[in-house]
Amino acid sequence: MTAATDRDTPALQRTLALLDPAGRPAAPDTARGYLDLLGREDPTGAHPGQRLMISSALPVIYERLWRPLGGRLALGLMSTGGERQTALRMLALQPGDRVLDVGCGPGNFTRPFAAAVAPGGLAVGLDASSTMLDRALQEEQLPGLAYVRADAAHLPFADGTFDAVCCFAALYFIAEPHRAIDELVRVLAPGGRVALLSSVSRGLLPAPATDAVVRTLTGVRIFGRDELTGALERNGLEGIGRHVSGLGQFVGGHLPAG
Repeated sequence: MTAATDRDTPALQRTLALLDPAGRPAAPDTARGYLDLLGREDPTGAHPGQRLMISSALPVIYERLWRPLGGRLALGLMSTGGERQTALRMLALQPGDRVLDVGCGPGNFTRPFAAAVAPGGLAVGLDASSTMLDRALQEEQLPGLAYVRADAAHLPFADGTFDAVCCFAALYFIAEPHRAIDELVRVLAPGGRVALLSSVSRGLLPAPATDAVVRTLTGVRIFGRDELTGALERNGLEGIGRHVSGLGQFVGGHLPAG
């Protein structure tokens, strides 16, 4: 396991092969160590909370304060390590699998995914923030690990390319979350598993009322209790389950095997 020095790695080449041919760039931009499919385009929302997601200061804040403390407060004192174990259990990763980590941030989950699918597997972390991906590449890299800068609501991959897809603590910041869920399922192979961690309304107010207040103040979307499970069901997933912890919910399911 070595620090990333080669800008165009075998894992990036494998990732390029998974792109939808219609959108595959003629001259892929991997100059910063990840595949950049956005260039100057910015799909993040306009709210200050969403703008913070692409700021240069966020990676340090995110790793040292936001995720450890915010996660514990929101998820009933579950640690980040506990979240990773939950994701690994929900995704049931095996050596040789291909897994996509949407909204990967600095790769806190993508790296354990890469270890779980080794040898022979591929873990792809996808985020719209160049600063987050720059931070991810400062960590040690496994051979089957690659990062892509792209829009979660318009995934660049061909249909059915991944055995598992994860989106933890990111869906509530995505401007088009239901379109993103459609995309997560689209890129799943038959039998593929999906794991989500996002917000959930648990107060006395109806979810739309809570969402209107919280999203205006923070940019964080508050999902209704049946909103994410319903989205997975409409997309044809089976074995859908949900576990509510604090102000968060873990939601997962799988596509039929064939």
